[in-house]
Amino acid sequence: MQTVNFILVFLIIASAVFYFYFKTRQFRTSQVFPIRKKMFASKAGMFLGIMLVVFGVNQLLLFDGAITYAVVAVFVVLGGYVSIFNWRAMKHYNRFVDEETELNTR
Repeated sequence: MQTVNFILVFLIIASAVFYFYFKTRQFRTSQVFPIRKKMFASKAGMFLGIMLVVFGVNQLLLFDGAITYAVVAVFVVLGGYVSIFNWRAMKHYNRFVDEETELNTR
């Protein structure tokens, strides 16, 4: 049980770090590349959703009770929706990043 909790805490911290990394990349990207900014925002949102899901599972393992189950269900459903939505958006924007770079270097 202790090992599973350690792994989940590591995943929470790692997804938070990736969230802040891609959010910083989004803000530091030039206004000339709006699709790239949207791609970085989608990556950040995807890691935020992953963090919500892993946090919910971690709480499920640590605490017991009906209220915990309700809160965990909200975290897992919301995190799953956010991560899947942003993963699809990232795949969509990723197709246009090379084209945008080529258009703006001329």
